[in-house]
Amino acid sequence: MSLRIYNTLSQKKEEFRPVHPGKVGMYVCGPTVYKPSHIGHAVGPIIFDTVKRWLVHKGYEVTWVVNITDVDDKLIVEAKAQNTTVPELAERVTKSYLEALEQLGVRGIDHMPKASEHIPEIIDMCQRLIAKNAAYVSGGDVYFDITAARDYLKLSHRKAEEQQAGTRQLASGEKRNPGDFALWKAAKPDEPPEVQYDSPWGKGRPGWHIECSAMSSKYLGQPFDIHGGGRDLIHPHHDNEIAQSETCCDKPFANYWMHNGLTTFNTKKVSKSDPEMARIMDQLVLGNLLKKYPAELLRFVVLSTHYRRPIEFSDEEIAAKKKGLESFYRLFERIERITGQDPYAGGPTLDQLQAGGVDAFKKICADFQDRFAEAMDDDFNTGAAIGVLFEMVPAINRFIDEHQLEAGGNGEMKAVAMASVQSLRAMGGFLGLFERRPPASAESSGELVESLMDVLISVRAEARKAKQYALSDLIRDRLGALGITLEDRPGGTVWRKTD
Repeated sequence: MSLRIYNTLSQKKEEFRPVHPGKVGMYVCGPTVYKPSHIGHAVGPIIFDTVKRWLVHKGYEVTWVVNITDVDDKLIVEAKAQNTTVPELAERVTKSYLEALEQLGVRGIDHMPKASEHIPEIIDMCQRLIAKNAAYVSGGDVYFDITAARDYLKLSHRKAEEQQAGTRQLASGEKRNPGDFALWKAAKPDEPPEVQYDSPWGKGRPGWHIECSAMSSKYLGQPFDIHGGGRDLIHPHHDNEIAQSETCCDKPFANYWMHNGLTTFNTKKVSKSDPEMARIMDQLVLGNLLKKYPAELLRFVVLSTHYRRPIEFSDEEIAAKKKGLESFYRLFERIERITGQDPYAGGPTLDQLQAGGVDAFKKICADFQDRFAEAMDDDFNTGAAIGVLFEMVPAINRFIDEHQLEAGGNGEMKAVAMASVQSLRAMGGFLGLFERRPPASAESSGELVESLMDVLISVRAEARKAKQYALSDLIRDRLGALGITLEDRPGGTVWRKTD
């Protein structure tokens, strides 16, 4: 089955044909780094990191670009509120963001250009559009004339009259058309000097849309293969990128447009700028989420849903996905117990192992691999691919039971069982899962300690009822040596840690 991608531009699945055979250029819109990044800012990178992994598996050489918007009105406002500079704020937020992506297994980004470092390219694009009479200068600002663009709004499939009807007409008459958008913004007197760049039109800074057009073209050329981002960027950001880029270069901008679903909490879109989300935003900040939940679990939550659907990040949804993920961990623990080998250390997969008498089992596992590949080739359907992995777990467990490997069993069959787990891990690796042993969470460790203490306190209570005081005292003294004090109270025995 050939790879098919749902293209927002055509609103249908299309067979993937790269611009240059064997090579893929992919651009994904990154964050505006003015406040701590939340889970929504990680969803796109997790999805497109997986897309790149699968494309590489299929033999493509992939160049993936994710931009950083570090020049924007929001940064100016936030830097002033924090009594710092825009570069310092942007650097701090970016650093935290990159650390979170590393934990989440997003390691495939090849270039991460910053808008502030590409002012010459942005100015050059503005000048070329002005020379074509597709942009114009007004009071130090540069605007794109939307009437110069062929098929304007062809990505969002809106009508031009709807766009203009929804845009406020400026009384000053600064624009030719109400829908014209800024390519370059003249500096204001109260703005800090670090965001005032020299240009042919005076000091100023770029508009948001032109940043992505200039940077994507520099690193990938035009046209390139895949442009990605959240659904909320289709309009106006991606509509405007297409308009200015195709008008400037007289050629298509990007061939395939992939848009991931919105990130939600209790079905409401996660957004830093939404006042109603302010009360729960702290718990959705990436740094805080990664302290509460394992990084692999968060990645698993994102990929358990098809990328075009909304991705829910409530505590209840995460807890449900955690139960599913633990079924894989239990299998890995079982195979390690049976073989005495670490499954995370790698080893031959089932199709690489020479073993007789297991043709039927090999065929079953080969079928899982085929179905996994079919899901990924069908618009990167990671939800369906994970469903195949779930089906593989009981199949491997049945093989273990049938050959009584827990009771000892045949060494060759143990090798087959381990190889089947390696096949499962190999498929999980295309999703960025099961690459390393998960760390024991503080939450699960705490629950285990609580349960063990309840057991010990119950045993001690039974010993005292039976007047086995020596045993009761032994439990108390041994716990005391470990820094745990038992306190017998009228309502029962409680424990606490001591220094």
